[in-house]
Amino acid sequence: MDRREHVPDEEQDRGSGDARGMGRPDLLSQVSVEDGTSNTGSGGNPPVDSKGDRDIETLRQVPSGPPYSDFSKSTKRWIIAMAACASFVSPMTANIYFPALNPLAADLGVTVNLINLTLTTYMVFQALSPTVVGDFGDMAGRRPAFIICFTIYIFANLGLALQNNYAALLVLRMLQSAGSSGTLSLCYAVVADVAVSAERGKYMGIVGAGINIGPALSPVLGGILAEYLGWRAIFWFCLIYAAAWLIPYTLVVPETCRRVVGNGSVPARGWNMTAVDLFRRRYKSRRTGDGEDSVTPKSELRFPNPLNALRVVFEKDLALLLFYNTMIYLVFILIAATLSTEFADIYHLTDLQVGLCYLPYGLGCCLAAVAQGYILDSNYRRIARKIGFTIDYKRGDDLRSFPIEKARLLPVYPILSAGIAAVICYGWVLDAETNLAGPLVLLFVVGLCVTGSFGILNTLLVDLYPEAPATAVAANNLVRCLFGAAGTAFIESMLGAMGRGWTYTFWALVLVVFSPILWLLSVKGPRWREERRVRKLEAKEKKAAVGAAGESG
Repeated sequence: MDRREHVPDEEQDRGSGDARGMGRPDLLSQVSVEDGTSNTGSGGNPPVDSKGDRDIETLRQVPSGPPYSDFSKSTKRWIIAMAACASFVSPMTANIYFPALNPLAADLGVTVNLINLTLTTYMVFQALSPTVVGDFGDMAGRRPAFIICFTIYIFANLGLALQNNYAALLVLRMLQSAGSSGTLSLCYAVVADVAVSAERGKYMGIVGAGINIGPALSPVLGGILAEYLGWRAIFWFCLIYAAAWLIPYTLVVPETCRRVVGNGSVPARGWNMTAVDLFRRRYKSRRTGDGEDSVTPKSELRFPNPLNALRVVFEKDLALLLFYNTMIYLVFILIAATLSTEFADIYHLTDLQVGLCYLPYGLGCCLAAVAQGYILDSNYRRIARKIGFTIDYKRGDDLRSFPIEKARLLPVYPILSAGIAAVICYGWVLDAETNLAGPLVLLFVVGLCVTGSFGILNTLLVDLYPEAPATAVAANNLVRCLFGAAGTAFIESMLGAMGRGWTYTFWALVLVVFSPILWLLSVKGPRWREERRVRKLEAKEKKAAVGAAGESG
Protein backbone atom coordinates (compact mmCIF):
# COMPACT_ATOMS: atom_id res chain seq x y z
CA MET A 1 0.00 0.00 0.00
CA ASP A 2 1.49 3.31 -1.09
CA ARG A 3 1.33 5.69 1.81
CA ARG A 4 2.99 8.71 0.14
CA GLU A 5 0.67 11.45 -1.05
CA HIS A 6 0.99 14.97 -2.32
CA VAL A 7 0.07 17.61 0.21
CA PRO A 8 -3.00 19.59 -0.89
CA ASP A 9 -2.24 22.96 -2.42
CA GLU A 10 -4.14 24.78 0.29
CA GLU A 11 -1.72 23.37 2.88
CA GLN A 12 1.02 25.41 1.26
CA ASP A 13 -0.87 28.69 1.68
CA ARG A 14 -1.40 28.71 5.41
CA GLY A 15 -2.13 32.40 5.76
CA SER A 16 -0.38 35.15 7.67
CA GLY A 17 1.22 32.83 10.16
CA ASP A 18 4.68 31.37 9.92
CA ALA A 19 4.38 31.14 6.14
CA ARG A 20 4.97 27.43 5.74
CA GLY A 21 5.09 27.45 1.97
CA MET A 22 6.93 30.71 1.43
CA GLY A 23 10.19 30.11 -0.37
CA ARG A 24 10.60 26.68 1.18
CA PRO A 25 11.01 23.18 -0.22
CA ASP A 26 7.80 21.34 -1.03
CA LEU A 27 5.94 20.23 2.04
CA LEU A 28 6.57 16.68 3.08
CA SER A 29 4.21 13.88 4.02
CA GLN A 30 4.61 11.62 6.99
CA VAL A 31 2.96 8.42 8.20
CA SER A 32 1.23 8.55 11.54
CA VAL A 33 -0.87 6.18 13.61
CA GLU A 34 -4.51 6.87 14.39
CA ASP A 35 -6.39 5.22 17.22
CA GLY A 36 -8.92 2.65 16.11
CA THR A 37 -9.95 -0.98 16.15
CA SER A 38 -10.27 -3.81 13.65
CA ASN A 39 -12.31 -6.98 13.45
CA THR A 40 -9.32 -9.01 12.30
CA GLY A 41 -6.81 -10.84 14.42
CA SER A 42 -6.81 -13.83 16.73
CA GLY A 43 -9.48 -14.15 19.37
CA GLY A 44 -11.45 -11.28 17.90
CA ASN A 45 -8.95 -8.78 19.34
CA PRO A 46 -7.52 -6.17 16.99
CA PRO A 47 -3.91 -6.69 15.92
CA VAL A 48 -1.60 -4.28 17.67
CA ASP A 49 1.70 -2.60 16.90
CA SER A 50 4.95 -3.15 18.74
CA LYS A 51 3.66 -1.08 21.66
CA GLY A 52 0.55 -3.27 21.87
CA ASP A 53 -2.09 -0.56 21.64
CA ARG A 54 -2.66 0.46 17.99
CA ASP A 55 -3.94 -1.27 14.85
CA ILE A 56 -1.28 -1.26 12.13
CA GLU A 57 -4.03 -1.06 9.48
CA THR A 58 -5.07 2.35 10.79
CA LEU A 59 -1.87 3.94 9.55
CA ARG A 60 -2.83 6.93 7.46
CA GLN A 61 -1.24 9.94 5.79
CA VAL A 62 -1.03 13.18 7.79
CA PRO A 63 0.34 16.18 5.91
CA SER A 64 3.03 18.14 7.64
CA GLY A 65 5.73 20.55 6.70
CA PRO A 66 9.47 20.66 7.16
CA PRO A 67 10.91 22.50 10.15
CA TYR A 68 10.31 26.25 10.11
CA SER A 69 14.06 26.74 10.45
CA ASP A 70 16.71 24.21 9.49
CA PHE A 71 19.37 26.09 11.46
CA SER A 72 20.54 24.61 14.75
CA LYS A 73 19.80 26.43 17.98
CA SER A 74 23.41 27.57 18.33
CA THR A 75 23.44 28.86 14.74
CA LYS A 76 20.19 30.77 15.32
CA ARG A 77 21.67 32.37 18.42
CA TRP A 78 24.78 33.37 16.47
CA ILE A 79 22.65 34.88 13.69
CA ILE A 80 20.47 36.80 16.18
CA ALA A 81 23.54 38.02 18.09
CA MET A 82 25.03 39.43 14.89
CA ALA A 83 21.69 41.06 14.04
CA ALA A 84 21.58 42.65 17.50
CA CYS A 85 25.09 44.07 17.01
CA ALA A 86 24.04 45.42 13.61
CA SER A 87 20.90 47.01 15.06
CA PHE A 88 23.12 49.10 17.35
CA VAL A 89 24.66 50.98 14.40
CA SER A 90 21.80 53.20 13.22
CA PRO A 91 20.72 54.66 16.59
CA MET A 92 24.35 54.94 17.66
CA THR A 93 25.24 56.91 14.53
CA ALA A 94 22.31 59.29 15.00
CA ASN A 95 23.16 60.10 18.63
CA ILE A 96 26.95 59.85 18.89
CA TYR A 97 27.16 62.91 16.65
CA PHE A 98 25.44 65.32 19.09
CA PRO A 99 28.49 66.20 21.27
CA ALA A 100 30.47 67.11 18.13
CA LEU A 101 28.10 69.83 16.88
CA ASN A 102 29.87 72.81 18.45
CA PRO A 103 33.44 71.63 17.71
CA LEU A 104 32.44 70.90 14.10
CA ALA A 105 30.94 74.37 13.66
CA ALA A 106 34.10 75.96 15.03
CA ASP A 107 36.53 73.88 12.94
CA LEU A 108 34.59 74.23 9.68
CA GLY A 109 33.85 77.93 10.19
CA VAL A 110 30.05 77.68 9.93
CA THR A 111 27.14 78.43 12.22
CA VAL A 112 25.53 75.87 14.51
CA ASN A 113 22.32 76.28 12.50
CA LEU A 114 24.08 74.98 9.39
CA ILE A 115 25.48 72.06 11.39
CA ASN A 116 21.93 71.34 12.61
CA LEU A 117 20.90 71.05 8.95
CA THR A 118 23.02 67.90 8.80
CA LEU A 119 20.71 66.46 11.48
CA THR A 120 17.65 67.20 9.38
CA THR A 121 19.06 65.65 6.20
CA TYR A 122 20.21 62.65 8.23
CA MET A 123 16.65 62.06 9.48
CA VAL A 124 15.23 62.40 5.97
CA PHE A 125 17.51 59.64 4.69
CA GLN A 126 16.83 57.67 7.87
CA ALA A 127 13.18 57.60 6.82
CA LEU A 128 13.71 56.89 3.11
CA SER A 129 16.64 54.47 3.06
CA PRO A 130 14.85 51.48 4.69
CA THR A 131 12.10 51.59 2.04
CA VAL A 132 14.72 50.70 -0.60
CA VAL A 133 16.89 48.44 1.55
CA GLY A 134 13.90 46.57 3.00
CA ASP A 135 12.49 45.70 -0.43
CA PHE A 136 15.95 44.74 -1.68
CA GLY A 137 16.55 42.53 1.36
CA ASP A 138 13.21 40.74 0.92
CA MET A 139 13.99 40.17 -2.76
CA ALA A 140 17.73 39.45 -3.00
CA GLY A 141 18.48 38.27 0.54
CA ARG A 142 19.74 39.66 3.82
CA ARG A 143 23.44 39.09 3.17
CA PRO A 144 23.84 41.26 0.04
CA ALA A 145 21.69 43.97 1.63
CA PHE A 146 23.73 43.98 4.85
CA ILE A 147 27.05 43.92 3.00
CA ILE A 148 26.11 46.79 0.67
CA CYS A 149 24.76 48.92 3.55
CA PHE A 150 27.80 48.43 5.76
CA THR A 151 30.21 49.02 2.88
CA ILE A 152 28.51 52.35 2.13
CA TYR A 153 28.58 53.18 5.83
CA ILE A 154 32.30 52.42 6.19
CA PHE A 155 33.31 54.60 3.24
CA ALA A 156 31.02 57.41 4.44
CA ASN A 157 32.70 57.39 7.86
CA LEU A 158 36.12 57.36 6.23
CA GLY A 159 35.19 60.47 4.25
CA LEU A 160 33.69 62.16 7.33
CA ALA A 161 36.84 61.55 9.35
CA LEU A 162 39.01 63.10 6.61
CA GLN A 163 36.79 65.94 5.29
CA ASN A 164 37.49 69.61 5.97
CA ASN A 165 34.53 71.51 4.50
CA TYR A 166 30.83 71.84 5.17
CA ALA A 167 29.59 70.62 1.78
CA ALA A 168 31.45 67.32 2.22
CA LEU A 169 30.05 66.99 5.74
CA LEU A 170 26.48 67.50 4.52
CA VAL A 171 26.72 65.00 1.64
CA LEU A 172 28.62 62.37 3.60
CA ARG A 173 26.15 62.53 6.51
CA MET A 174 23.39 61.71 4.01
CA LEU A 175 25.48 58.78 2.75
CA GLN A 176 26.19 57.68 6.31
CA SER A 177 22.47 57.68 7.08
CA ALA A 178 21.65 55.77 3.89
CA GLY A 179 24.13 53.06 4.86
CA SER A 180 23.21 52.69 8.51
CA SER A 181 19.45 53.28 8.61
CA GLY A 182 18.48 50.49 6.23
CA THR A 183 19.94 47.85 8.51
CA LEU A 184 17.15 48.19 11.09
CA SER A 185 14.53 46.63 8.82
CA LEU A 186 16.94 43.82 7.95
CA CYS A 187 17.59 43.00 11.62
CA TYR A 188 13.90 42.51 12.39
CA ALA A 189 13.49 40.52 9.17
CA VAL A 190 16.26 38.12 10.23
CA VAL A 191 14.27 37.32 13.38
CA ALA A 192 11.19 36.55 11.29
CA ASP A 193 13.33 34.31 9.07
CA VAL A 194 14.55 31.98 11.80
CA ALA A 195 12.07 32.19 14.72
CA VAL A 196 8.51 30.87 14.88
CA SER A 197 5.81 33.10 16.38
CA ALA A 198 5.87 31.27 19.72
CA GLU A 199 9.50 32.23 20.37
CA ARG A 200 9.75 35.37 18.25
CA GLY A 201 9.19 37.75 21.16
CA LYS A 202 12.38 36.63 22.88
CA TYR A 203 14.54 37.11 19.80
CA MET A 204 12.87 40.40 18.89
CA GLY A 205 13.73 41.55 22.40
CA ILE A 206 17.40 40.74 21.90
CA VAL A 207 17.53 42.73 18.67
CA GLY A 208 15.52 45.51 20.31
CA ALA A 209 18.10 45.68 23.11
CA GLY A 210 20.75 46.52 20.53
CA ILE A 211 18.53 49.26 19.10
CA ASN A 212 17.85 50.78 22.52
CA ILE A 213 21.45 50.73 23.72
CA GLY A 214 22.39 53.15 20.93
CA PRO A 215 20.51 56.25 22.13
CA ALA A 216 21.63 55.63 25.72
CA LEU A 217 25.34 54.98 25.35
CA SER A 218 26.27 56.84 22.18
CA PRO A 219 25.92 60.41 23.58
CA VAL A 220 28.23 59.46 26.45
CA LEU A 221 30.65 57.76 24.09
CA GLY A 222 30.53 60.67 21.65
CA GLY A 223 31.20 63.16 24.45
CA ILE A 224 34.24 61.24 25.66
CA LEU A 225 35.66 60.83 22.15
CA ALA A 226 35.06 64.48 21.20
CA GLU A 227 36.50 65.83 24.44
CA TYR A 228 39.66 63.73 24.60
CA LEU A 229 40.40 62.72 20.98
CA GLY A 230 38.57 65.30 18.87
CA TRP A 231 35.40 65.05 16.75
CA ARG A 232 37.11 63.02 14.01
CA ALA A 233 37.54 60.16 16.49
CA ILE A 234 33.74 59.73 16.46
CA PHE A 235 33.75 58.78 12.79
CA TRP A 236 36.84 56.60 13.14
CA PHE A 237 35.07 54.71 15.93
CA CYS A 238 31.99 54.16 13.74
CA LEU A 239 34.20 52.91 10.90
CA ILE A 240 36.08 50.46 13.14
CA TYR A 241 32.88 49.12 14.69
CA ALA A 242 31.29 48.52 11.29
CA ALA A 243 34.41 46.85 9.90
CA ALA A 244 34.70 44.62 12.98
CA TRP A 245 31.11 43.48 12.38
CA LEU A 246 31.29 43.14 8.60
CA ILE A 247 34.35 40.84 8.50
CA PRO A 248 32.88 37.91 10.51
CA TYR A 249 29.47 38.46 8.92
CA THR A 250 30.89 38.18 5.40
CA LEU A 251 32.91 35.12 6.33
CA VAL A 252 30.53 32.89 8.25
CA VAL A 253 26.99 34.22 8.88
CA PRO A 254 24.56 32.31 6.60
CA GLU A 255 21.76 33.70 4.46
CA THR A 256 18.35 33.53 6.14
CA CYS A 257 15.91 35.11 3.66
CA ARG A 258 13.15 32.56 3.12
CA ARG A 259 12.67 33.55 -0.52
CA VAL A 260 16.31 32.65 -1.18
CA VAL A 261 17.16 29.69 1.09
CA GLY A 262 13.73 28.60 2.31
CA ASN A 263 14.02 27.39 5.89
CA GLY A 264 17.81 27.23 5.54
CA SER A 265 17.91 23.85 3.83
CA VAL A 266 18.14 25.29 0.29
CA PRO A 267 21.79 25.94 -0.65
CA ALA A 268 22.63 29.60 -1.16
CA ARG A 269 24.12 30.81 -4.43
CA GLY A 270 26.53 33.53 -5.45
CA TRP A 271 26.58 36.55 -3.18
CA ASN A 272 24.14 34.90 -0.76
CA MET A 273 26.87 32.42 0.17
CA THR A 274 29.29 33.05 3.00
CA ALA A 275 32.89 33.67 1.96
CA VAL A 276 33.91 30.36 3.56
CA ASP A 277 31.22 28.42 1.66
CA LEU A 278 32.10 30.18 -1.58
CA PHE A 279 35.77 29.25 -1.16
CA ARG A 280 34.88 25.63 -0.38
CA ARG A 281 32.62 25.35 -3.44
CA ARG A 282 35.22 26.89 -5.75
CA TYR A 283 37.90 24.59 -4.33
CA LYS A 284 35.66 21.54 -4.72
CA SER A 285 34.75 22.59 -8.26
CA ARG A 286 38.40 22.81 -9.27
CA ARG A 287 39.16 19.40 -7.76
CA THR A 288 36.15 17.50 -9.11
CA GLY A 289 35.31 19.51 -12.20
CA ASP A 290 31.68 19.90 -11.05
CA GLY A 291 30.00 23.21 -11.67
CA GLU A 292 27.64 25.07 -9.40
CA ASP A 293 24.60 23.15 -8.25
CA SER A 294 22.09 23.51 -11.05
CA VAL A 295 19.21 22.31 -8.89
CA THR A 296 19.19 25.41 -6.72
CA PRO A 297 16.98 28.02 -8.38
CA LYS A 298 18.27 31.51 -8.93
CA SER A 299 16.40 34.31 -7.23
CA GLU A 300 14.75 36.78 -9.57
CA LEU A 301 16.25 40.24 -9.15
CA ARG A 302 14.62 43.54 -9.97
CA PHE A 303 15.19 47.16 -9.06
CA PRO A 304 14.04 47.74 -5.44
CA ASN A 305 10.67 49.45 -5.26
CA PRO A 306 10.37 51.84 -2.28
CA LEU A 307 6.63 52.10 -2.92
CA ASN A 308 6.19 48.56 -1.59
CA ALA A 309 6.54 50.01 1.89
CA LEU A 310 3.61 52.34 1.20
CA ARG A 311 1.36 49.37 0.44
CA VAL A 312 1.76 48.32 4.06
CA VAL A 313 0.46 51.72 5.18
CA PHE A 314 -2.81 51.20 3.29
CA GLU A 315 -3.71 47.91 4.99
CA LYS A 316 -6.37 48.63 7.62
CA ASP A 317 -4.87 46.75 10.56
CA LEU A 318 -1.29 47.66 9.70
CA ALA A 319 -2.17 51.34 9.23
CA LEU A 320 -3.71 51.53 12.71
CA LEU A 321 -0.78 49.66 14.20
CA LEU A 322 1.74 51.94 12.49
CA PHE A 323 -0.11 55.06 13.62
CA TYR A 324 -0.28 54.12 17.30
CA ASN A 325 3.27 52.80 17.29
CA THR A 326 4.37 56.15 15.87
CA MET A 327 2.60 58.01 18.68
CA ILE A 328 4.50 55.92 21.24
CA TYR A 329 7.75 56.57 19.38
CA LEU A 330 7.04 60.32 19.41
CA VAL A 331 6.83 60.33 23.19
CA PHE A 332 10.08 58.35 23.35
CA ILE A 333 12.03 60.55 20.93
CA LEU A 334 10.73 63.88 22.26
CA ILE A 335 11.90 63.05 25.77
CA ALA A 336 15.30 61.97 24.42
CA ALA A 337 15.62 65.07 22.24
CA THR A 338 14.84 67.53 25.05
CA LEU A 339 16.67 65.79 27.87
CA SER A 340 20.04 67.48 27.26
CA THR A 341 18.71 71.04 27.00
CA GLU A 342 16.29 70.71 29.91
CA PHE A 343 18.82 69.12 32.27
CA ALA A 344 21.53 71.62 31.35
CA ASP A 345 19.12 74.52 31.94
CA ILE A 346 17.70 73.24 35.23
CA TYR A 347 20.69 71.55 36.86
CA HIS A 348 23.57 73.38 35.08
CA LEU A 349 25.35 70.18 34.08
CA THR A 350 28.33 69.84 31.78
CA ASP A 351 28.03 68.07 28.42
CA LEU A 352 29.57 64.89 29.83
CA GLN A 353 27.26 64.96 32.88
CA VAL A 354 24.25 65.41 30.63
CA GLY A 355 25.40 62.43 28.59
CA LEU A 356 25.56 60.33 31.75
CA CYS A 357 21.94 61.26 32.50
CA TYR A 358 20.92 59.23 29.46
CA LEU A 359 22.11 56.04 31.17
CA PRO A 360 18.99 55.39 33.33
CA TYR A 361 16.84 55.96 30.27
CA GLY A 362 18.97 53.55 28.25
CA LEU A 363 19.06 50.96 31.04
CA GLY A 364 15.26 50.99 31.16
CA CYS A 365 15.09 50.62 27.37
CA CYS A 366 17.46 47.65 27.38
CA LEU A 367 15.67 45.85 30.20
CA ALA A 368 12.36 46.48 28.45
CA ALA A 369 13.63 45.01 25.19
CA VAL A 370 14.75 41.78 26.84
CA ALA A 371 11.85 41.45 29.30
CA GLN A 372 9.12 42.15 26.75
CA GLY A 373 10.33 39.24 24.65
CA TYR A 374 9.87 36.74 27.46
CA ILE A 375 6.53 38.33 28.43
CA LEU A 376 5.26 38.00 24.86
CA ASP A 377 6.31 34.37 24.55
CA SER A 378 4.74 33.54 27.91
CA ASN A 379 1.46 35.22 26.97
CA TYR A 380 1.49 33.42 23.61
CA ARG A 381 1.67 30.08 25.42
CA ARG A 382 -1.05 31.16 27.87
CA ILE A 383 -3.47 32.14 25.09
CA ALA A 384 -2.70 28.90 23.26
CA ARG A 385 -3.53 26.82 26.34
CA LYS A 386 -6.71 28.80 26.91
CA ILE A 387 -8.12 28.16 23.42
CA GLY A 388 -6.73 24.63 23.08
CA PHE A 389 -4.23 25.61 20.38
CA THR A 390 -1.24 23.31 19.91
CA ILE A 391 2.03 25.20 19.45
CA ASP A 392 4.37 23.77 16.84
CA TYR A 393 7.86 24.95 17.73
CA LYS A 394 9.37 22.94 14.91
CA ARG A 395 7.28 23.91 11.90
CA GLY A 396 5.64 27.10 13.13
CA ASP A 397 1.99 27.82 13.76
CA ASP A 398 -0.85 28.51 11.35
CA LEU A 399 -2.02 31.84 12.73
CA ARG A 400 -5.30 31.80 10.81
CA SER A 401 -6.86 30.08 13.81
CA PHE A 402 -4.84 31.93 16.47
CA PRO A 403 -5.61 35.43 17.85
CA ILE A 404 -2.08 36.77 17.46
CA GLU A 405 -3.31 40.36 17.91
CA LYS A 406 -4.74 39.54 21.35
CA ALA A 407 -1.67 37.52 22.34
CA ARG A 408 0.64 40.43 21.54
CA LEU A 409 -1.49 43.35 22.74
CA LEU A 410 -2.69 42.12 26.15
CA PRO A 411 0.68 42.83 27.87
CA VAL A 412 0.73 46.35 26.39
CA TYR A 413 -2.14 47.70 28.52
CA PRO A 414 -0.51 47.58 31.99
CA ILE A 415 2.98 48.38 30.69
CA LEU A 416 1.87 51.38 28.66
CA SER A 417 -0.36 52.65 31.48
CA ALA A 418 2.64 52.76 33.81
CA GLY A 419 4.67 54.49 31.10
CA ILE A 420 2.00 57.16 30.55
CA ALA A 421 1.86 57.88 34.30
CA ALA A 422 5.67 58.16 34.39
CA VAL A 423 5.71 60.62 31.45
CA ILE A 424 3.20 62.89 33.22
CA CYS A 425 5.16 62.74 36.48
CA TYR A 426 8.41 63.41 34.60
CA GLY A 427 7.01 66.62 33.13
CA TRP A 428 5.80 67.99 36.46
CA VAL A 429 8.97 66.96 38.31
CA LEU A 430 11.00 68.92 35.77
CA ASP A 431 8.59 71.81 36.07
CA ALA A 432 9.07 71.84 39.85
CA GLU A 433 12.89 71.55 39.37
CA THR A 434 13.21 68.95 42.11
CA ASN A 435 16.32 66.99 43.01
CA LEU A 436 18.05 65.37 40.03
CA ALA A 437 17.30 61.88 41.37
CA GLY A 438 13.57 62.34 40.70
CA PRO A 439 13.67 62.77 36.91
CA LEU A 440 16.41 60.14 36.60
CA VAL A 441 14.22 57.50 38.28
CA LEU A 442 11.27 58.50 36.10
CA LEU A 443 13.46 58.33 33.00
CA PHE A 444 14.21 54.71 33.86
CA VAL A 445 10.48 53.94 34.17
CA VAL A 446 9.71 55.74 30.89
CA GLY A 447 12.43 53.80 29.10
CA LEU A 448 11.20 50.54 30.61
CA CYS A 449 7.48 50.99 29.89
CA VAL A 450 7.16 53.28 26.87
CA THR A 451 9.95 51.62 24.92
CA GLY A 452 8.72 48.20 26.01
CA SER A 453 5.32 48.96 24.50
CA PHE A 454 6.97 50.17 21.31
CA GLY A 455 8.93 46.92 21.02
CA ILE A 456 5.82 44.78 21.55
CA LEU A 457 4.02 46.51 18.68
CA ASN A 458 7.08 46.00 16.46
CA THR A 459 6.83 42.27 17.11
CA LEU A 460 3.15 42.26 16.15
CA LEU A 461 3.99 44.13 12.95
CA VAL A 462 6.36 41.35 11.88
CA ASP A 463 3.75 38.72 12.82
CA LEU A 464 1.12 40.39 10.63
CA TYR A 465 3.33 40.71 7.54
CA PRO A 466 5.60 37.62 7.50
CA GLU A 467 5.90 37.44 3.70
CA ALA A 468 7.99 40.65 3.61
CA PRO A 469 9.01 41.59 7.17
CA ALA A 470 11.81 43.93 6.11
CA THR A 471 9.36 45.92 3.99
CA ALA A 472 6.88 46.13 6.89
CA VAL A 473 9.55 47.40 9.29
CA ALA A 474 10.69 49.86 6.61
CA ALA A 475 7.15 51.24 6.44
CA ASN A 476 7.15 51.59 10.22
CA ASN A 477 10.49 53.36 10.10
CA LEU A 478 9.30 55.71 7.33
CA VAL A 479 6.22 56.83 9.26
CA ARG A 480 7.87 57.20 12.66
CA CYS A 481 10.91 59.08 11.34
CA LEU A 482 8.79 61.56 9.40
CA PHE A 483 6.60 62.18 12.45
CA GLY A 484 9.70 62.29 14.64
CA ALA A 485 11.33 64.92 12.45
CA ALA A 486 8.16 67.04 12.60
CA GLY A 487 7.81 66.59 16.36
CA THR A 488 11.38 67.55 17.19
CA ALA A 489 10.98 70.67 15.03
CA PHE A 490 8.38 72.25 17.32
CA ILE A 491 8.89 70.58 20.71
CA GLU A 492 11.04 73.48 21.96
CA SER A 493 8.25 75.92 21.01
CA MET A 494 5.76 73.77 22.92
CA LEU A 495 7.96 73.78 26.00
CA GLY A 496 8.25 77.55 25.82
CA ALA A 497 4.52 78.11 25.32
CA MET A 498 3.00 75.42 27.56
CA GLY A 499 5.73 74.73 30.10
CA ARG A 500 7.35 71.42 30.91
CA GLY A 501 4.50 69.90 32.90
CA TRP A 502 1.70 70.51 30.41
CA THR A 503 3.87 69.66 27.36
CA TYR A 504 4.67 66.15 28.55
CA THR A 505 1.15 65.73 29.93
CA PHE A 506 -0.22 66.60 26.49
CA TRP A 507 1.81 63.87 24.76
CA ALA A 508 0.90 61.33 27.42
CA LEU A 509 -2.78 62.11 26.94
CA VAL A 510 -2.39 61.67 23.18
CA LEU A 511 -1.55 58.02 23.90
CA VAL A 512 -4.61 57.75 26.13
CA VAL A 513 -6.96 59.30 23.55
CA PHE A 514 -5.85 56.96 20.77
CA SER A 515 -5.55 53.83 22.95
CA PRO A 516 -8.90 52.39 21.68
CA ILE A 517 -6.92 51.54 18.54
CA LEU A 518 -5.39 48.65 20.46
CA TRP A 519 -8.82 47.30 21.39
CA LEU A 520 -9.99 47.68 17.77
CA LEU A 521 -6.96 45.72 16.54
CA SER A 522 -7.70 42.90 18.98
CA VAL A 523 -11.34 42.66 17.90
CA LYS A 524 -11.23 43.40 14.16
CA GLY A 525 -7.63 42.46 13.42
CA PRO A 526 -8.12 38.70 12.79
CA ARG A 527 -10.85 39.38 10.23
CA TRP A 528 -8.80 42.03 8.43
CA ARG A 529 -5.80 39.70 8.43
CA GLU A 530 -7.83 36.90 6.86
CA GLU A 531 -9.25 39.26 4.24
CA ARG A 532 -5.70 40.26 3.28
CA ARG A 533 -4.63 36.62 3.06
CA VAL A 534 -7.56 35.71 0.80
CA ARG A 535 -7.01 38.77 -1.38
CA LYS A 536 -3.34 37.95 -1.87
CA LEU A 537 -4.13 34.30 -2.57
CA GLU A 538 -6.67 35.27 -5.23
CA ALA A 539 -4.19 37.67 -6.80
CA LYS A 540 -1.57 34.92 -6.84
CA GLU A 541 -3.97 32.46 -8.48
CA LYS A 542 -5.04 35.06 -11.05
CA LYS A 543 -1.41 35.78 -11.91
CA ALA A 544 -0.72 32.06 -12.29
CA ALA A 545 -3.77 31.66 -14.52
CA VAL A 546 -2.68 34.56 -16.73
CA GLY A 547 0.80 33.09 -17.00
CA ALA A 548 -0.58 29.66 -17.92
CA ALA A 549 -2.86 31.22 -20.54
CA GLY A 550 0.08 33.09 -22.03
CA GLU A 551 2.17 29.94 -22.27
CA SER A 552 -0.64 27.95 -23.88
CA GLY A 553 -1.32 30.77 -26.34
